[in-house]
Amino acid sequence: MYKKATITKRERDPAATRQRLIDATVRLMLQQGFSATSVDQICKEAGMTKGGFFHHFENKEALGIAAIEWWGRMGTALYAESWQDSTLAPLKQLHRMFDIMVGFTRRNDDAVVCMVGMMSQEMSATHPAFQAACEKELNLWTENVAKLLTAAKKLHKPKTKFDPIQVAWFLNSLWQGSMLIGKTCRSQELIRHNLKLARDYVDGLFQTN
Repeated sequence: MYKKATITKRERDPAATRQRLIDATVRLMLQQGFSATSVDQICKEAGMTKGGFFHHFENKEALGIAAIEWWGRMGTALYAESWQDSTLAPLKQLHRMFDIMVGFTRRNDDAVVCMVGMMSQEMSATHPAFQAACEKELNLWTENVAKLLTAAKKLHKPKTKFDPIQVAWFLNSLWQGSMLIGKTCRSQELIRHNLKLARDYVDGLFQTN
């Protein structure tokens, strides 16, 4: 007698299954990088078979790109509290952004890490698709910060001439570099100190009195 196969909730929800693979990939790659993470490890972490993996992603590289894109959306959503809060003046929005960044250093995780920064360092020189994906996310962060700096220039007289895009890239570089050094030196306090200096630097660009 033919017995109808049972369809599980997991199989009925391909989007959730795909997301489980991305979540597992992010967890593993933040710990050990892309090259050291295998498809077998991802499947085990996600509680899936290889067949399920390849149903959703062509290969590990495709999943890595999806993980970077997911990380970018997640980060943008977190920063939106400052970037999109029109009730705050632009300089206050930048202050709020720094507060959010400091908040990342006060979580219970062992290190403050960024998927985009890690993949940029490991993969950009050899994998053009990874380079493009990481560049897109870094550009998005920089553009949002540059918009706030440009708006702040319209409200406050600058103490010195500066290009908002160049300053935004400086802040992005300081943030990414601080996470790298903080991870290596195992010091989140170092990151917080650098962020305070960055905030003081931004304040010092404007005449606010």
